[in-house]
Amino acid sequence: MADAGPAIEVKGLRKSFGSNVVLDGIDFTVARGAVFCLLGPNGAGKTTVINILTTLLGADEGTASVNGFDVAKHEAEVRESISLTGQFAAVDYLLTGRENLVLIGELRHVTNPARTAEALLAQFGLNAAADRRTSTYSGGMRRKLDIALGLIGDPAIIFFDEPTAGLDPESRNMTWDTIKSLADAGKTIFLTTQYLEEADRLADKIAILSHGRIAAEGTPQALKRVLPQGQIKLRFADQTQLAEAGRVLADRHPNRSESALSLTISTDGSVAQVNRLFSSLETAKVEVAEFAQKSPTLDDAFLQIINDRKGEP
Repeated sequence: MADAGPAIEVKGLRKSFGSNVVLDGIDFTVARGAVFCLLGPNGAGKTTVINILTTLLGADEGTASVNGFDVAKHEAEVRESISLTGQFAAVDYLLTGRENLVLIGELRHVTNPARTAEALLAQFGLNAAADRRTSTYSGGMRRKLDIALGLIGDPAIIFFDEPTAGLDPESRNMTWDTIKSLADAGKTIFLTTQYLEEADRLADKIAILSHGRIAAEGTPQALKRVLPQGQIKLRFADQTQLAEAGRVLADRHPNRSESALSLTISTDGSVAQVNRLFSSLETAKVEVAEFAQKSPTLDDAFLQIINDRKGEP
């Protein structure tokens, strides 16, 4: 029986494919009922982590437990505790939506597969299309059905491997709403994605995987604090004003764009610092044509963290 500890616990996990080290001793935990997001660039090993945690792949070293069960020693118990929604909808296109649900219900030995299918069709708004072949479904409808299939058997932990890859904005928003509703219902969600907005919107905790290691971990808000509080972008009327502003603000190391006639400067977000910046320009008789302030985003933090890891052994 599963214990009351973390939903997922990973210690010293390593995996290589030939000479390519994909995971180089990673550690993390996922609390029960939380949405945990694993971020990383292409090829970082996100899917490898999911494959190990869902018993599809063995680790070279380290340990991992899911719902209290060791993934290497208790594969059957792990599989009974989870569902996995991959990048591509795993539905049978020759069957109707209802038939897909009934089939999985039978395979997972639920008490009444037909009743379970009916409830899920209603929950995901697929009643009208229930008896159509899924080959006629839109991408968003297939994703809805795919998530519904994963809920059969009431899994404690749901894995989503880039669930909105290739979806249009409307379908992506629909999928986000569905994942959020599952989390609100108490499910533990493990999510990988390349969409930083997705992680920012959904995750309670984020880990960034880079060069086989966890480069950073924390809440979206905490990760954003790796950067200054924001940036201010100043645009000038001509090259002369731009050049003079660059001289006046040289100690602030501005990012200069000749084509846009602009300087971008990191700030601590305080009014006093911004006032000092404008005061320096006014004293030098430099006129600012336009300015805009920008708070740090998760995209900014992600790029900073990944770039900081480049060149590390």
